[in-house]
Amino acid sequence: MRDRSWVAGLALLVAACGGPGPADSPPGGSTIPAAEGPGAAATEPVASAAPSAPAPAKGRTVKEENEMYTFSYAFPDAAAAIPDLRVLFDRRLEEEKADLVSATRSEKADAEKEGFPFRPHAREIEWKVVADVPGWLSLSSTQYGYTGGAHGMTVSDSLLWDRSAGISRKPKDLFTSAEALRSAVQKPFCDALDKERAKRRGEPVRRDSGAMFDECINPAEQTLILGSSNRRTFDRIGLLVAPYEAGPYAEGSYEVTLPVTRTVLAAVKPQFRSAFSVAP
Repeated sequence: MRDRSWVAGLALLVAACGGPGPADSPPGGSTIPAAEGPGAAATEPVASAAPSAPAPAKGRTVKEENEMYTFSYAFPDAAAAIPDLRVLFDRRLEEEKADLVSATRSEKADAEKEGFPFRPHAREIEWKVVADVPGWLSLSSTQYGYTGGAHGMTVSDSLLWDRSAGISRKPKDLFTSAEALRSAVQKPFCDALDKERAKRRGEPVRRDSGAMFDECINPAEQTLILGSSNRRTFDRIGLLVAPYEAGPYAEGSYEVTLPVTRTVLAAVKPQFRSAFSVAP
């Protein structure tokens, strides 16, 4: 080890001549904090990083295709942003896929046993936002299914998330009864439906003709969705009609949108009326 006696001697010499020692202030009067502990270096405080904002919730889209089936399921960001609703949709996704896989395997086994050709199945479900208003998130879905027949089938579904209660509801549950809903919208629904049917058929619809698909149907038996034009309350209702309900398969689905009137509002359960308003 190097002899350090010369360092001690130099320190005594400097002190005797009145030079600044380690604890003295250097020229200019600034103060340098003394390091603590052997070999320690002076440090400045480091500002802590501000906490980053949580990433926005993202919806989910799952697609899978193989020789047995085609499966897809999607729901939007707005649904994913509500933890309990995301859990609900995640569970439904898994249930729908499990049901499709089970049905497809059974159909394929039957085809092999009976000697008829197997056609891959399909199930495609997509949820979209209809309205996002204070206290409520309204969603609807288009669902296509094919199970090996002449053609597939498209149907609809709807869901309301009640933010204050933290539960999902069916839009029809907000009305006093199915009959009250039907009575409130039957005439405007039938008039709007006939107008659209006449457009697709190229001729007027005569409800008393006795012909299939000419009579009006029960609006309360169709898929009900709740919409908003003001982003504050529900002031629109939609009725989604599947193929074969109001016309042949070739005519496809129908959608009738109606304003919320005082008659419609009267059919809403009292505890939910504040979520609605009469359309201007």
